[in-house]
Amino acid sequence: MSYRIGIDVGGTNTDAIVLDAERRVIASIKTPTQTRSGDGVAEAIDRVLEAAAIPPAEVRAAMLGTTHCTNAIVERRGLGRVGVIRLGGPATTAVPPFEGWPSDLRAAVAGPAHVVAGGNEFNGREISALDEQAVRQAAESMRGIVDAVAVVGVFSPVADAHELRAAEIAEQVLGVPVSRSVEIGSIGLLERENATILNAALIRTLGDMAEGFARSLTEHGIDADIYFGQNDGTLMRLDFALRYPVFTIGCGPTNSIRGASHLSGVRDALVVDIGGTTTDIGVLVDGFPRQSSHAADIGGIRTNFRMPDVLSVGLGGGTVVRGGGAGAAAGPVVLGPDSVGYRISTEAIAFGGTTLTATDIAMAVGRLEIPGREAPGLDGALVTAADQAIRELIEDAIDQMKPSAAPVPIVLVGGGARISPEALAGVSEVIRPEHSGAANAVGAALGDVAGQAEQVFSLRETARQDAVSLVRREAIDRAVEAGADPETVEVLTLEELPVAYMEDTVIVRARAAGRLA
Repeated sequence: MSYRIGIDVGGTNTDAIVLDAERRVIASIKTPTQTRSGDGVAEAIDRVLEAAAIPPAEVRAAMLGTTHCTNAIVERRGLGRVGVIRLGGPATTAVPPFEGWPSDLRAAVAGPAHVVAGGNEFNGREISALDEQAVRQAAESMRGIVDAVAVVGVFSPVADAHELRAAEIAEQVLGVPVSRSVEIGSIGLLERENATILNAALIRTLGDMAEGFARSLTEHGIDADIYFGQNDGTLMRLDFALRYPVFTIGCGPTNSIRGASHLSGVRDALVVDIGGTTTDIGVLVDGFPRQSSHAADIGGIRTNFRMPDVLSVGLGGGTVVRGGGAGAAAGPVVLGPDSVGYRISTEAIAFGGTTLTATDIAMAVGRLEIPGREAPGLDGALVTAADQAIRELIEDAIDQMKPSAAPVPIVLVGGGARISPEALAGVSEVIRPEHSGAANAVGAALGDVAGQAEQVFSLRETARQDAVSLVRREAIDRAVEAGADPETVEVLTLEELPVAYMEDTVIVRARAAGRLA
């Protein structure tokens, strides 16, 4: 028998599950996330192996969904120094790389940045010939200074030959990882450049995390293939993840959406994932999370790589509840936005602490029971007001994500799901599947591997059918490269969109997915 382990590291809890060969959940556990996330992962592996009662040698694959890269950007720590070579001179010198970045993030990431001759027009024609000597000199100026390089060409999604050649030169000169923008983002030079810089900055960050994860598996006697969760709800093999770490940003909510679909059997619904700190609401479409069409703001900078369409609000099991006491001056109940997070087991009133949390309210109204703990004795008016505030916050968030005014089914998952009332306005059915508390870890372990491709074409130079076939093939190839079984890969979505203000120019996007090889 072969098994797989799925682990999701959140801000409050680390969840782990074991799936058998038929993708059935054998065991699931939840443990507080520790200050050193690697320690929490090791403990989670210990506990889930014990709960599943399986030999470690029978674990063939291990999947990790983590907020490690997101946290590194938000906290400005553990990031690599990045040099930038933009191929766009003399057309793009007015706005240099790193323009508009928050000063602290720029200080943590920015290395030498150069704008050299090269790049293309929207129809693929060269702005100017690539200045290979300038590229080489730019790379030489970065020697000993940078950990990685971002190479960005103007309209490289239309024609990427300049970008490919510049990346080859940078690798020859420096011998450090090089990120190419055409593999990261879409049309929009500055947004694509920002996303590529972040990807390059995170290569070392994810590498350290991956090394710790591999070491934990080895120490537990597990010899397994390692995969990381992507933010489209699928997986990527370790070597692929180390090239594109930016795709792990946002994978937590998408893992929950995929896990919710698998556990409930529902393929179209809203998924409400209530954790210890936030509630994330996503849209489940044919078993996968809906992708956002808007540019994403990551750590204070605007990017344009793919991201899930998820709404996050500051409500979780550890959310601090204030106000609502006795007397006219008490004021209304205020929920958060701060949370006690993984300290809930020591700071919440139900656990002997002094901080009133949403978990205490759920216990007081009888929706949640914790073994060995009694419901806290709280003022009845406060409990009623706080419970109503929780209900209204969840209902308002659901309304923002509904496709229409009609009631919709929701799948309720996450460790904090019990803080939600059973009946919600605008909801036709509330589904709470078994193992819902570890839906994120289930999603991380499911094993679908995807590839996505996007390219801009001038229909005056490329026939529409040829453009579509080329992008379909590239999406399939990228899925196989990420670890999918070639025999199972199929194209899930195919889009053809006109480019505004550009006659006979289209963006073709394709997404393919298959089972784990």
